[in-house]
Amino acid sequence: MLVLKNYVGSVYGGLGHLLLDYYQLKQLEVPEKLLAIQNLERFDFALWRDLLTTLDQQLQRPALGLEIAQLVEAKHLGIIGYLALSSETLGEAFMRYHDYHRLIYDGSPLQVQGEGNYFSIGWIEVPFQLNTQLTDEIAIALMTEFVKANVQNPHGVQLYEVHFQHAMPKNIALYEQYFGCKVRFSQARNQVLMHVSELSRPLKQGDQTLQKLLMQQAKALLEKFPHSTLIDQQLQQAILIGLQKNLFQIKHIAEQMNFSVRQLQRHLQKQGKTYQQCMQEIRCMMAMQYLKDPHLSLQETAMLLGYSEQSAFQRAFKQWTQLTPQQWRQQNMSAA
Repeated sequence: MLVLKNYVGSVYGGLGHLLLDYYQLKQLEVPEKLLAIQNLERFDFALWRDLLTTLDQQLQRPALGLEIAQLVEAKHLGIIGYLALSSETLGEAFMRYHDYHRLIYDGSPLQVQGEGNYFSIGWIEVPFQLNTQLTDEIAIALMTEFVKANVQNPHGVQLYEVHFQHAMPKNIALYEQYFGCKVRFSQARNQVLMHVSELSRPLKQGDQTLQKLLMQQAKALLEKFPHSTLIDQQLQQAILIGLQKNLFQIKHIAEQMNFSVRQLQRHLQKQGKTYQQCMQEIRCMMAMQYLKDPHLSLQETAMLLGYSEQSAFQRAFKQWTQLTPQQWRQQNMSAA
């Protein structure tokens, strides 16, 4: 029987892009293994660990993972990055991260819990011999770096403590300067702790990357509905944003439009539609937009459209087009 001793899950392909960005910034020769994964949606965690180990051995720089994480952008995190950008508070962004973290790394559960006046988010049940200080550094730094960059407070997020499983490295001051708090090593699990009051911090609104994505979607929809009314355009935009935030039930959409549910239903009835039909039309058109992007996996597309399971999206898409998402993507990529 084949035993995959080194397999502890897979990571999102955007992390391969992040590592390539670091190599190019430092003008280092890029390994063939790193180039080979640039077009993959996901790759094995063992390969991620090996790529980082090779770079670590080459540079022998303290706190290398923190240095790499400083380059992170929403595109490196995929759907989680955009979900975080569309969140209103830090607490909401962390919950989105908790709900969908497997899209970045599916090898270990993420645990969110309260500990007195403090909130913790961390990884559990990772086979200790298969991760490294560098993989742990990047995992925690990616999460904190991205969130810190998107809170409205100019001083960022105030962390209480950061814990690592591995033994204390040299230059611990680099870690404490980076995270702005006490950093402990040889702990039970890798985690970040902060005061619960931090969770109410508002995030920046109007992120250009997210706005560009939403504007492209809105433009595509309006082209499909050239004679739509202002209310129809508002409804389309509200549904688009609702799908991003996973709040697309009619009650939430009506509130965004300053309508009652009954008022919205009456408007749609005049057009011979139900809210469900309207939402599915938008989902269908946006699914086609997303499937044209080769960098978006089917699972990410499903999440962007508000489906909790990829299988539910696939069933819906086949009802809309009589094709599976894979078949539609292949046909349209070939035509392109």
